[in-house]
Amino acid sequence: MEDELKNFIKVWITTILCLSYCHYIVSRLIPKGLLRLISLLPVFYFFITTPLTLHSFHLCGPTTFFLVWLGIFKLLLFSFNLGPLSPPPPSLFHFISIACLPIKIKQDPLRKTPPNPKTTQKPRNPIGQSVTKGPPNKSIVVAVKALLLGMIIHTYEYRPHLHPYVIFALYCCHMYLALELVLVLGATPARALFGFELEPQSNEPYLSTSLQDFWGRRWNLMVTNILRPTVYDPTRRVCARAVGKRWARLPAVMATFVVSGLMHEVIYYYLTRVQPTWEVTWFFVLHGACVVVEVEVKKAVTGRWRLHPVVSGPLTLVFLAVTGNWLFFPQLLRNGVDAKAIGEYAIMVDFVKANLPHLRYWPNKS
Repeated sequence: MEDELKNFIKVWITTILCLSYCHYIVSRLIPKGLLRLISLLPVFYFFITTPLTLHSFHLCGPTTFFLVWLGIFKLLLFSFNLGPLSPPPPSLFHFISIACLPIKIKQDPLRKTPPNPKTTQKPRNPIGQSVTKGPPNKSIVVAVKALLLGMIIHTYEYRPHLHPYVIFALYCCHMYLALELVLVLGATPARALFGFELEPQSNEPYLSTSLQDFWGRRWNLMVTNILRPTVYDPTRRVCARAVGKRWARLPAVMATFVVSGLMHEVIYYYLTRVQPTWEVTWFFVLHGACVVVEVEVKKAVTGRWRLHPVVSGPLTLVFLAVTGNWLFFPQLLRNGVDAKAIGEYAIMVDFVKANLPHLRYWPNKS
């Protein structure tokens, strides 16, 4: 565990050095375009290779997601003066946070630059004026999700006695809750250092009423936000010249899902270190085709017929579960990634106990 943490620290020190080079040299001295893209190739190399030194599921998985997917895609946009890094933020740590963390700063529609947390004031409430209560405090929601994840992890102790479908349902809930917590933890440094208001990272995907709703407006919105400018928009512009604007969105949707599938294959490789089987790519190809059909059917029947959310919601979740069991999870299960991830929780607890003196004398489970 100690060696893994040392490698983890080395990976992120290398990342900070690479992004410092991008901020101080590339953004200021190298013009946008092909030349800037070439100057970023060494950074891409380090982003791709350094996570390979990690073998822990809980360190390698998020690091690969942050660097190999989000980081490289954001820097690709940056090379052409596009995306969240353009114009480059004046602060180095601001630049680093946006480049490699799963965040998107909430922008005022009338404002071109992010608000300054030092000068932005909260609106005052006039005396005697009632205040409308907002949604539940985010920290409470996060705490509840962490508690639920802990309960699921504890339930794994009884896996030999559980039906395979129950275990699969636990895996689905585990994946959702773990991803939510990873996204929140990834955004914490930016919130703490800069106080910026961030775009939501997800939007309760279990309330989805369709595949289009799930993938486009609810599940892992940080990926949606980076795939749109890097894949969807360019593909749609190119295809519009050949097939017109009316049909250009269909190949753009398919291209977006294909790229998403390929990036999941990359993450699976980092987690398993075995040759890809392309099952997860086919999972996203299937869902892309279904979204295309859904979009066209909705257009054809607009105003005449629509499934009630009480019906379409469960149907969406069932379709996700069935196809996930068929194509999304098998490669991970075959290579024991689930058992490895579950086993790491006990290792982490033992490591914390060994390094915090007041926890060393906690009784161990027999």
